[in-house]
Amino acid sequence: MPSPTESLQALVHAARSRVSPARTRVVVQVGHCSESVGAGEVARVIAESAATGIDVAAAGCDGACFDAPKVTITRPDGNASVYTRVDAESAGGIAAWLSSGMPGGETARRGAFLAGQRRIALDGVGEADPVSSGEYLLRGGYAGLGKALSKPPEEVIEEVKASGLRGRGGAYFPAAVKWESARRFGKSPTYLVVNCEEGEPGVFKDRHLMEGMPHRLLEGAIIAAYASGAQAAYAYVNAEADLSARRLQTAIDQAYELGLLGDDILGSGFTLHVEMRRGAGGYVCGDETTLINTIEGYRREPRVKPPLPIESGLWGKPTVVNNAETLASVPFIMTNGAAAFASIGANGNAGTKLISLSGGVQRPGLIEAPMGATLREIIYDVGGGPKDGRDIAAIAVGGPSSGILPASMLDTPIAPGQLHESGVMLGAGGVAALDDRADVVSVTRRLAAYNADESCGKCAPCREGTPRIVDALDRLMSGVGSASDLDELRRLADIVELASLCGLGQAAGGPIKSALHFFGDQLAALAKPT
Repeated sequence: MPSPTESLQALVHAARSRVSPARTRVVVQVGHCSESVGAGEVARVIAESAATGIDVAAAGCDGACFDAPKVTITRPDGNASVYTRVDAESAGGIAAWLSSGMPGGETARRGAFLAGQRRIALDGVGEADPVSSGEYLLRGGYAGLGKALSKPPEEVIEEVKASGLRGRGGAYFPAAVKWESARRFGKSPTYLVVNCEEGEPGVFKDRHLMEGMPHRLLEGAIIAAYASGAQAAYAYVNAEADLSARRLQTAIDQAYELGLLGDDILGSGFTLHVEMRRGAGGYVCGDETTLINTIEGYRREPRVKPPLPIESGLWGKPTVVNNAETLASVPFIMTNGAAAFASIGANGNAGTKLISLSGGVQRPGLIEAPMGATLREIIYDVGGGPKDGRDIAAIAVGGPSSGILPASMLDTPIAPGQLHESGVMLGAGGVAALDDRADVVSVTRRLAAYNADESCGKCAPCREGTPRIVDALDRLMSGVGSASDLDELRRLADIVELASLCGLGQAAGGPIKSALHFFGDQLAALAKPT
């Protein structure tokens, strides 16, 4: 009986035997971001116009969304050319150059955008065909799974625990501790849920992973299921993330065909079945108990905790819920060892973090930075700094579940948990740079209104408190507010944080607290004298 590693090598050998002789390869980056600026049409024009003997593939977006649509041409000798901001008309020209053998284009470069990054979860995204299991295997894919299945589950747990990997969905709970707890309960069945809901505005990391390297996410999920003792897994994908769902489902289907899912995976005796579920709509679906409710067919509302999902989740059974980014880091750990992951980062915070960078910067997109990188490095070194000679005035971090920092805090390093005592936290990793034209009070009101709109209404503190926060801000901004409204904002921010049922309500006071702390003079200036 071959070992899991030997079975994997047989799959790699078969994939290598299917590789065509050296040919010119054209890769068009097609993601949910680049589709909006015509990448799908660019890919179609090139595919229809390319001569015989040229391979054309659609990859995910490498995170340089500002340069989309992006086309990379690699010739048989290894020389490559990169074309950025390609439209359908210029795509026809590229296709003509390919047919006539004319070179053209720029020399391939990683550029300033990529220079400050350390890529683990995003490694190869934008280069590899996401719907080719063969390409993933030839890039070393599933090697981590082969190693994991060759060890007892307890050793896999200890390896990931030693790496320091924490959840990347916003709570930063140690991933391996969840697996260990599920295994300790030992109930059958045990479930794994891959949280790809990502309903938070300004965050687009999980979609890039599903669209650009879905097999990596799937590999991490299989390892997590093996370690935790799960026999069934659900990939929970946002209802609007259609491209993500299609590519991830293709990866799932291919994994079944290769024997990487199903019964007796790689001859190890381990069985895992994976199904996809689409989100029920709404920011609150990112909460793990709300997510579980919707899989079971109930309303999108959170459950009272305890019990925690790890004890009583799906259908009352132990359930591990891991974020997509968390699981996409697991193959690196199993392939390269815990020490390799632990050596990345700073201040005791291991690994990398995906940052969705937006706002008034020259190079917005998705980046992967080592833990400990500062907001200044992210915004200026990677993002290119503000546009049009403006100055950065503030940074909205962590979306509506967090708050806003002033420019004086640009040297704050990214880290799990709170970045400042006022309640600003990294969360899922959204960073929106606000230049000196931004009205911080208006931005705060927009964040507060989003939380009010997205409240599921189950618990009174969130249902009643979040709209009242918006009302108080509206009174101040319309010129009829007073100091009593400032007092009410402070009171309500504390109430929703302490008394709400789920993370949405508990974090809804964050934007208010940070605004009062850092920009209190601007709010006070709006209050009428008593």
